[in-house]
Amino acid sequence: MNKNYYAIILAGGIGSRFWPISRTSHPKQFIDIIGSGKTLIQDTYQRLSKTCPKENIFILTNENYTQLVKEQLPDITDQQILTEPVMRNTAPCIAYGCFKIESLNPDAVIVVAPSDQQILDEDAFVSSLEKSLEVAAENHCLVTLGIKPSRPDTGYGYIQYTGAVINNDFHKVKTFTEKPTLEVAKSFIQSGDFLWNAGIFVWSAKAIVQAFETYMPDLHNIFADARTVYNTENEATHINQAYHHCVNTSIDYGIMEKADNVYVLPSDFGWSDLGTWASIYELSEKAEAGNAVIPNEKVIMYNSSDCMVNMPDGKLVILQGLNNYIVVEANNTLLICPRDQEQSVKQIVADVKSRFGVEYV
Repeated sequence: MNKNYYAIILAGGIGSRFWPISRTSHPKQFIDIIGSGKTLIQDTYQRLSKTCPKENIFILTNENYTQLVKEQLPDITDQQILTEPVMRNTAPCIAYGCFKIESLNPDAVIVVAPSDQQILDEDAFVSSLEKSLEVAAENHCLVTLGIKPSRPDTGYGYIQYTGAVINNDFHKVKTFTEKPTLEVAKSFIQSGDFLWNAGIFVWSAKAIVQAFETYMPDLHNIFADARTVYNTENEATHINQAYHHCVNTSIDYGIMEKADNVYVLPSDFGWSDLGTWASIYELSEKAEAGNAVIPNEKVIMYNSSDCMVNMPDGKLVILQGLNNYIVVEANNTLLICPRDQEQSVKQIVADVKSRFGVEYV
């Protein structure tokens, strides 16, 4: 493997859309949410280790999840776990990881990937990643992987690209669009020059550091000033203090939407961001009448169809006359919600926290 290839796995989110299975104390990236036998972060680590040396893979997470990372990824050393004291979106944590890696190896080429996605065709993913690493190493550019859309989905961001290319396959990015309306999404699909934004990035350490300097100079200065403490015993203390001065913004808004050297690789490797229960339903095997039951086998359904059911092992569940519902039980909490109203789950979590405190969230 190329010793200059590095990876950062973003694993600091709380996954509130998968409540009540995903909790603040044990969020979805540390759960086997699709019943594969491995948690999402374990799957992500295993995929990236096919391209990047294991010692070059860093986990960026909230300090509260350090022990979970150690338990689920026993090959990871303490030095590979980078913790943030507060949530500040993706720009600060990516800056932290990339500046730290740059201090270790100025010639590094870095993959940044979320910890909670599903990828069905790992060979195709590895091929896209290797091509992207080579292009990022040879060109001063910021690469993102775009997914060829199969439907006008309003739950994803979109990337529009132009005909200008490097290395035949990497198209210059024209625009980024956040989650559109259905009509706009339909027009994107019809135009043929839009891809889903997978949130997977590849760049050289030099290119991303310069991008921070150009487009987010305040954030650049915070993490450039820390170069003297990276990989020392003073790193954690310094970063904890510095984080409170970081802007709360995404890497997409802070850099990718503004930079003029962004390229996208159109990809097709069976991707899902696993952002909602609906995405789990779509990926799950369906029994008769379109019902998806994970993982409990003791579920009996009468006159029920198109339901997503996730119940604890050993619990007997009888459903009658229920159509298009999500039924989930975990952590002494039962959620029954129409599938087309699952966007309300985040508000439900907020209401539960307001009424009953943090015990149930």
